[in-house]
Amino acid sequence: MEPVSTTMNRGDFNVIASWIKPGERVLDLGCGDGTLLRRLIDERGARGYGIELENAAMLSALENGINVIQTDLEQGLAGFGDGTFDHVVLSRTLQTVLHTENVLNEMLRVGREAVVSFPNFAYWKNRLAVMKGRMPVSEDLPYEWFNTPNLRFFTLLDFESVCQHLGIAIRERQVLDEVGALVHEEANFLGSLAVYRIGRD
Repeated sequence: MEPVSTTMNRGDFNVIASWIKPGERVLDLGCGDGTLLRRLIDERGARGYGIELENAAMLSALENGINVIQTDLEQGLAGFGDGTFDHVVLSRTLQTVLHTENVLNEMLRVGREAVVSFPNFAYWKNRLAVMKGRMPVSEDLPYEWFNTPNLRFFTLLDFESVCQHLGIAIRERQVLDEVGALVHEEANFLGSLAVYRIGRD
């Protein structure tokens, strides 16, 4: 089946796909139109579900051949037992949730590992925009302050701090610039988007 989205080659999707082993069970939270899960099914033989709240996105995911459940991830993942999935993915969505700690804990309750990607508010272009007196708008933060779905603006260091607070182990981190190239130095300054693979020790 041909994916219906134009985001197939999104940089964080490339990283996430490289971390999924063939045949793994995957839960994609905030799956949107299902492009990532469709790719994991086609390329890695993954099995799993998407979670999506918005009607239009859920319908697009269904059209993309994804098993999708319409629910609010803020309410938890009580419908899934402990360790049901090999990986639980939250792609560019963590900054939109209200109960951050609960979401992270639930991901690692139902999944052996979790993968989280998010825009880095400490990226140099974002810092420059704030210094000029404006909230940043960029490839990874594409909304104006008045219409953004983002509730939280945080950095790589902030995310790593909350992981330490929750006893979550960071197993791997990849940081990308705005064009999707890997950033190897000064990641919290030069990186626009971060992708983390996390778990429990």
